[in-house]
Amino acid sequence: MKIIDLSIPLGIGTPAWPTYEPLQVKYFKRLAPNGANGQLVTHSNHLGTHLDGEIHFHTPGKDIASLDFDFLHGPGVIVDLSDAVGDYDIYTSQMIEERVEVREGDILIIHTGYHRYGWDQPTADEVRYMVKHPGPDREFADWCKAKKIKWLGVDCGSADHPMNTIIRQWMPRQAAEAERHFQAKYGKSLAEVFTDDTYQLMHIDLFPHGIIHAECIGGNIDLLLNERVEIGCFPWRFVDGEASISRIVAFVDDERYAALMQKKNQFNATRFGDCVCQRPQL
Repeated sequence: MKIIDLSIPLGIGTPAWPTYEPLQVKYFKRLAPNGANGQLVTHSNHLGTHLDGEIHFHTPGKDIASLDFDFLHGPGVIVDLSDAVGDYDIYTSQMIEERVEVREGDILIIHTGYHRYGWDQPTADEVRYMVKHPGPDREFADWCKAKKIKWLGVDCGSADHPMNTIIRQWMPRQAAEAERHFQAKYGKSLAEVFTDDTYQLMHIDLFPHGIIHAECIGGNIDLLLNERVEIGCFPWRFVDGEASISRIVAFVDDERYAALMQKKNQFNATRFGDCVCQRPQL
C-alpha cells in the first residue's frame, strides 16, 4: 500500500481564509547555545489543508477529537469539474454524477481546478483562489444529504460559493464582477440565488447533519481525477477543536502507485514536488 498526498504545503506563505490569523513561526532557541532548535507557532485553524469540524458552525456538534477513524477514512471519489466551471460559477450534483459514480456514504472530493491558483503553484493568484472560485447552491447541499455523503473536500478556499459568504461584503469590486456574471449566465442576481435562508449553507445547513468538509486540498490530486480511491483525513486529536490543519491522502496499491508515478512524470512539478495543475480554466 502506498500513499498519494492530497495536502498543500504549509508555510508562512500559505494564505489563511480571509481575515483569519496566518501562520507565524519564530525560533525561541537555537542549536548554539541551547543544543537544539525550537520554534513557536501561531495560527488559526483555517489554514492550508484543513478539516472544518461540526462546532465551527454548530454549537452542540462534535469537536475534532470526537471524529473517529471510521469516519475520517473510507471509500470515495475525486471528481474533476474543472472543464465545467470557471470564475464565480455554480456547480451541481448533475455535474458530479455525469463524471463519477457517487455511492451512498462516500467521501467526495471536488476538483474545481482552482488549486491551480494556490500559493504553491506557478500560476498562484490568492484573490482568485479565495474569492472567485466556483461553489454550490441549495440543490447541491440537498443532494449531499440525500446521498448521505460522509464528508466533502474541495481544492479551493471554501466549500461554499465565495459570494455566499461574508466575502461578498468584504470584496465589493469582486462582488460587482460576480453580479454581472450571474446576470449574464443565470439570469438572476446574487441576492436571488443566495438568499438569506441559504447563507453559507455548506457549513450552516450540513454540519448539523454531520456532513463536514475539508478545504484547500491539492498536492498530487491531479493524478486521481474522476477515480474511485480510499481516502483518509488525519487531523489532530484536538479536544474542543472547531477545525484542524490536516493531512489528507489517498491510499493505492503498489501496482497502481507505480502507474501513477509514471503519470506524474508527464507533469511539471511545483517547487515542492507536486503536480502543476495543467487543465486551463474556462
